[in-house]
Amino acid sequence: MKYLALLGLPLLSAGLALLTGRLPFKLGVPGICALILVAFLRGSPRIERPGVWAVIAAFGMSMVGDFFLSNRPGHAHYFEAGIAAFFLAHLGYLRYALLNGALNRLALAVLLAGFVPYFGLALAPAISDRGLWVAVLLYLLISCVGLAAALGLKQPARVKGFYVVGIGLVVFSDTIISFNEFLRYRGLNGWILPTYYLAHLAITSSILLRSNPCPAREAPA
Repeated sequence: MKYLALLGLPLLSAGLALLTGRLPFKLGVPGICALILVAFLRGSPRIERPGVWAVIAAFGMSMVGDFFLSNRPGHAHYFEAGIAAFFLAHLGYLRYALLNGALNRLALAVLLAGFVPYFGLALAPAISDRGLWVAVLLYLLISCVGLAAALGLKQPARVKGFYVVGIGLVVFSDTIISFNEFLRYRGLNGWILPTYYLAHLAITSSILLRSNPCPAREAPA
C-alpha cells in the first residue's frame, strides 16, 4: 500500500500540467510512475515481475513522445517522431500483457472491425503524406493489438481491470487526437490529457496491486 500512496505524486504532476501547460509537469506523470515501479521492484524482491521493466521502458518512451509532440512547431518531422516513440511504448505494454497472459483474439477482431474502417474511410483520405499515412496505420494496428492483449491478461480481476482501463484510456486519448489532427474535430480535445494521465496511473496501479509472491525455494535435503 505504501507504493500506491506514492501515486499522489504523478497525480499532482498531472494537475499542475493541466493548470500550467508546462512540459516538465507533463513529462513528470510517466516519469514519476516509472520511478515508482522501479522502487516497487527493488523493494519487493519476492514479487514476480515478468514484463514490468517493459512497462517502465514504455513510460520512458511516452516521455520521449511527449517531448516531440509538445515541441512540434517549427520542426517538420517531430509529429512522426512522436508517433514512433508512442509506438515503442505500445510495444512495451504489449510485451507485459503477453508475458502475463495471451492475446484475446475475439477482442482483436472486434477492435480491428471498428478501427480499420475508421482509418480507411476517415483518416486515410485526410492524410496526404505517405510516410505519415503508414505511421498512423501501424500505430492504429499496434493500439488494437495492445488493447486485445490487455484483455487477455491472466491476472486477478482487479489487477487486470486497472491494466485494461489504462490501455483503453491510451487508445481513447489517441483516438481523440486523431479527430483533432486529421478530421479537424476539436469538440473532445478537453479529454485528451486527463485520460492520458489517468492511463499511466491506472497501469501503474495494476502493477502495484499485484500480490503474487514468488514461491520460496525448497531447501535441499
